[in-house]
Amino acid sequence: MIITWIGHSCFKIQNKTGPDGITVVTDPFDKKIGLKPPSFEADIVTVSHGHDDHNNIKALRGKPFIITSAGEYDTKGVSIQGIESFHDEKGGKERGLNIIYRIEVDDISIAHLGDIGHILDNKQLDVLAGTDILLIPVGGKYTIDAKKAAEIVSQIEPRIVIPMHYKVPGLKIDIDGVDKFIKEIGLKPTEEEKLKITKKDLPQEDMELVVFKL
Repeated sequence: MIITWIGHSCFKIQNKTGPDGITVVTDPFDKKIGLKPPSFEADIVTVSHGHDDHNNIKALRGKPFIITSAGEYDTKGVSIQGIESFHDEKGGKERGLNIIYRIEVDDISIAHLGDIGHILDNKQLDVLAGTDILLIPVGGKYTIDAKKAAEIVSQIEPRIVIPMHYKVPGLKIDIDGVDKFIKEIGLKPTEEEKLKITKKDLPQEDMELVVFKL
């Protein structure tokens, strides 16, 4: 599997490259946020909620299978489960619903938390049990902040943590950078341009923190 961070909450997840490979894209964003939107071909797209910085499906090429709501999906050899959550700490009263996605590719389980705004409840944790790779927002203001992100990491206990939705050069959204989360979680990060990994490569004992370079 190859995971590439496009920016913000958008990732490209490929089971392999080439004509037979499947490409899953999460939360494609609009150019108005200041970053270059994804413009490649996708087979599956997941959207956590309807804000412009997460639902720019039209930027992608091809005719992808689009998932925007909770439920169980099995398409093109990829299993995806969407779980309802909230974009804030007040039951969605401020920013509405948010969909968490558990994505199974190449026998690896990836959880994408979207713009979650709260600590997970037991029902959500049950679905996310055994997550291998956690994609988690850490920038605060519109999502959980660094401290709450670290709490959720402790709840899920994934093998690899990848932060997202934080301040990077060019981003016009006023949120925190990744440094606060790195300090809060207390792990030395590994920097990657993309993550190539198989099931047998996953860390077996200590959790790993991977920070992508854009």
